[in-house]
Amino acid sequence: MNPRTLLTPILAAMVAAFCLCCGASFQAFAAEPFSFSSEAAKPLEQDQADAANPAQAIQRLVSAPCQQRLKNRRILLLIGERTGDEWLASQDRYGPMLRVIESRLKALGLKTYTQQQIKADIAQAELDAYFRNDPDAALAASKRLGANYILRGSITSQAGVNPVIRVNEVAVKIDFTLSGVDGRVLSDVSSHSDSYSGSDTLDTALALVREQADPLVAQLYNDYCRSR
Repeated sequence: MNPRTLLTPILAAMVAAFCLCCGASFQAFAAEPFSFSSEAAKPLEQDQADAANPAQAIQRLVSAPCQQRLKNRRILLLIGERTGDEWLASQDRYGPMLRVIESRLKALGLKTYTQQQIKADIAQAELDAYFRNDPDAALAASKRLGANYILRGSITSQAGVNPVIRVNEVAVKIDFTLSGVDGRVLSDVSSHSDSYSGSDTLDTALALVREQADPLVAQLYNDYCRSR
């Protein structure tokens, strides 16, 4: 059989299939005209999908392609708790919480500092000043360590007695702010507990960090990757 005789019906079938697909795509496009309301609903739909599947949401956040940008970058992680007008900024107090966050940062390729390194190079007075929003203290400390970024964790709480069941309760909020050594904020995320029985804010904060560390660090990473 002449090869051209065999090839002709195959090509004809492929062309017909292509035309059919194009026609179907055109009809689908024509049937769904652009709508501002439908475009505006997409972020909400994505949020609903993320809430239904947290693991998939985290994977989506950390799939942003910027691992190379993070290679050999160092991040200074500091946590403080606000009590009234004062800040509790001794980092020994937050050891377990720091380790939870550090493990996630390292998994994404960032290098962190040990508590021994921080103590050796940053005076407690500088840490106290930093949490009182003294930008010069943060800049001096990060430069001394050679840090590229600072991740600040701020714990705030409100304690009281439940008026109905008469037990101690504490509501805790944790904010994490990622910034460059120049002070430019790259990401700001937070998590909170509506209410926990008890009155130990630190234990409550640790439980909250353990529960929310994955999505919080994933969001920090994604925000960093999208920043320029």
